[in-house]
Amino acid sequence: MRLFIALFAVAALSPAAEFTTGQAARALLGQHNFTTQNSSRAENSVGAAGGVAYANGQLFVTGSNRIVGIDPQLSRVVIFQDVNADVRTPDAEISVEGIRCPVCSGSADVVLGQPDFTTNEWANGPSGMRSPTAVASDGHYLAVADTDNNRVLIWNSIPSSNQAPADVVVGQEDFSKTLALRQPTASTLRGPQGVWIQDGRLYVADTLNHRVLIWNSMPTSNGKPADVVLGQPNFNVQVQSNLAEDTVVPKPENMLNPVSVTSDGVRLFVTDLGHNRILVWNALPSSNGAPADFAVGQPDLTSALANNVTALCQPVGQDENGKDLHPFRCGATLEFPRFALSDGTRLFVADGGNDRVLVFKTMPRDNGATADVVLGQPSLLLNQVSDGSNPLFRSAADQLRTPMALAWDGTNLYVTDPFNRRVMVFSMGEPAIPLTGVRNAASLDVAAVGSITFSGSVEEKDEVTIKIQDREYKYKVLADDSAVDVINALVGLINAGTGDPEVLATPNAEIAAIILTSRLLGVEGNSITYSASASSTSKIIVETRGATLAGGGDAAKIAPGTIVTIQGSALAETTVEAPIEDWVLPTELGGVQVYFDGIKAPLLMVSPTKINAQVPWEILDATSINAYVRTVKKSGNVVVTTPVAVPIVPQNPGIFAGEGPDPRPAMAVHASSQASGTVSVDGSAKAGDVATVIIEGDRRYTYTVQEGDTLSTIRDKLIEAINEDPRVYAFPAGVFNRIRLRAREDGEGGNGIAYGVQANEGSQVILTAITSALCCANEAGAPITEENPALPGETIIVYATGLGLVKPEEAQRSLWTGHKYDGPDFNEPNQFVDAMAGGKTANVLFAGLKRGEHALYEVHLELNSDLPTNAATHVTIAQDVFVSNIVSIPVFNPKPPEGEEGETSP
Repeated sequence: MRLFIALFAVAALSPAAEFTTGQAARALLGQHNFTTQNSSRAENSVGAAGGVAYANGQLFVTGSNRIVGIDPQLSRVVIFQDVNADVRTPDAEISVEGIRCPVCSGSADVVLGQPDFTTNEWANGPSGMRSPTAVASDGHYLAVADTDNNRVLIWNSIPSSNQAPADVVVGQEDFSKTLALRQPTASTLRGPQGVWIQDGRLYVADTLNHRVLIWNSMPTSNGKPADVVLGQPNFNVQVQSNLAEDTVVPKPENMLNPVSVTSDGVRLFVTDLGHNRILVWNALPSSNGAPADFAVGQPDLTSALANNVTALCQPVGQDENGKDLHPFRCGATLEFPRFALSDGTRLFVADGGNDRVLVFKTMPRDNGATADVVLGQPSLLLNQVSDGSNPLFRSAADQLRTPMALAWDGTNLYVTDPFNRRVMVFSMGEPAIPLTGVRNAASLDVAAVGSITFSGSVEEKDEVTIKIQDREYKYKVLADDSAVDVINALVGLINAGTGDPEVLATPNAEIAAIILTSRLLGVEGNSITYSASASSTSKIIVETRGATLAGGGDAAKIAPGTIVTIQGSALAETTVEAPIEDWVLPTELGGVQVYFDGIKAPLLMVSPTKINAQVPWEILDATSINAYVRTVKKSGNVVVTTPVAVPIVPQNPGIFAGEGPDPRPAMAVHASSQASGTVSVDGSAKAGDVATVIIEGDRRYTYTVQEGDTLSTIRDKLIEAINEDPRVYAFPAGVFNRIRLRAREDGEGGNGIAYGVQANEGSQVILTAITSALCCANEAGAPITEENPALPGETIIVYATGLGLVKPEEAQRSLWTGHKYDGPDFNEPNQFVDAMAGGKTANVLFAGLKRGEHALYEVHLELNSDLPTNAATHVTIAQDVFVSNIVSIPVFNPKPPEGEEGETSP
């Protein structure tokens, strides 16, 4: 397929654009998508990226760092000569054909320290490197901290050819020397890990000598001595290499293993790794040992505790003794910070030990300032990617793991993410989409539920208690109360005022129950405990379905191909829907475009607060993607939302339903105009076994199993025989080895046709008739309503999205993003679908993509024949651990089980 990329120049970002806590990166360099962690050596890889710098449209990245255990450590620096073309501007329109992730497609143009992009050898001399960890450029000069060669290499102009030799070296007297002298001087370096160029000055973080050296002009000769030293009173202070023997007490004028030094032209920032702080000088220091003015990450200039929460964070509660409890971290704390950078207004800090980048929207002016925004984490209090909480070490579009260095181009923040072997590009945007704002369009929210059923008799003064968590709701029965009165009274107590903070109670008089639905959306609701009891002398019996609510799921975890709803604000200026008859969905509606990993998404509808789009099938290779919305206003202004991350899973089903609170009425229809039934073919195939299906007691259709038969061939032979019957025809169900039987006559005339099964004694083929007679003829495709309810034993159809890839291969080859499905009618999801209706298993007879629709799945359910009458019977489908939203359908049982009060058909 021919590659074609078109970039269109557009207006600048909105003045309201800003960074947002928990946002995703918009682009990256070094990987093919946001979850790969490839360690190859090539022009499109960055190795264990350590340092990064930006100048005049070029990006420089070192291939190594000083953290043990990250591979590959590449002794090189790569140069992206036109990084803007690689990552594009945030407001650019991207038209791509043939690239899986258009915002992950950059390749470096030049490599330094190696002859090519695949070689990785240690060397000295003007062209070699050994573990370069930092890089800096002002657009004219280039400087590299060649850490294990104990030197800084300087190029007097930006190199344009591989392995171009440096012009000048400092820290050594010439290019052949690499020793770290034990006695420091103004001309020596020992393991430098930070370098910066600003207004003609060179700054170096001389890490193992616990100091920063400043050259007041760019060195033009090898071994030139520095002019100023910070962190030590003079150039000749010898430091103890074993910190256990000589702990450095933090002071305003000292440092412990500084790893970066930067400046915004006014202030100087030194990342003091060992003291867990960023030292800030309000004016560029010009004298040796000048003290810093304040620190970020500590309450004063004499503290050094990692995540100094007791001094810097607000308590989150108290223990049983009344002692304040503090979080593990907050927006003011640091743990082994790696880099600080300012654009003159904001301050960015790579807080390596907390796996995050802190953003201060305005420059701190005193000790212990609190950041406004965190990147790489969903909250200033959390670390969701530490080794303990991320044992699989998976990467994602919104995560960082020990960020090492930062660069800024005025719009984009470049962050080296060494464990994930990439450079993340975070861009400002409009904070219009919540972090979990991309959701399965059918599910939206999957709330946990529970039920309390009532039976027995009701007598005056009986007392019923419902307990939700630690909150009790009690009702004493009055004279003339019925069970329905008791249920309604308890519901009223639970919902009184603003209601219980965690559940909503709904009465269901038809099944004498109270349904509790979690107000906490998603999996959080599964932890809500509940119980019910009656007074000891009471004859009323109350029972719960479990000890906690159950069924809460995360509708923000999305399967490839899913129709999603993007929730937000000011997403579009008007409401526009795609023409339903179009075979291919548009990728722009009303000036709105949606991008997933830089791929334009097909759109079904856009509005100011909601967009319905299809997630591309091709993102199946990832476990996380990014998403953002680009809107061209009628004025011509372009607004781009802050990117958010979307977790990707193989399947996470949702059932389409009407409007309103969950459980909403399902968009469900009657499946057949003829009465139907099902025979299941199970067991195993043994030659000589005889399987028989019996229609109306006397018409027998038999097959004798042959060598080489399977359950599928036995099923098909029985179907072939049954199709000779005058009143019934047969066909295979979509899943498992089941025979579907249908009356040849439309309407009620087919109801009640008896059918059964038989097998010879000792047969390994097991035949099961799901019911004893065909039933439930209706009008195929007619909506299930209270006026036309479903019947127990009937087959119904619900519509869903998010069931993932389908098989067979012919069906999978028919999956084209944005196109209506045009593959085989008989297809099925890779992961089997289960279903529940009314608390009982519903047989899934077919689940698969509906031909002629956009990513819409049909699920055919055969309801249990013992379901009671219930105008709001709950229905769910599930795949693996993923459960759909709960929907409801009306069910009417004309022959209720013994003991239940009968009703007349509506």
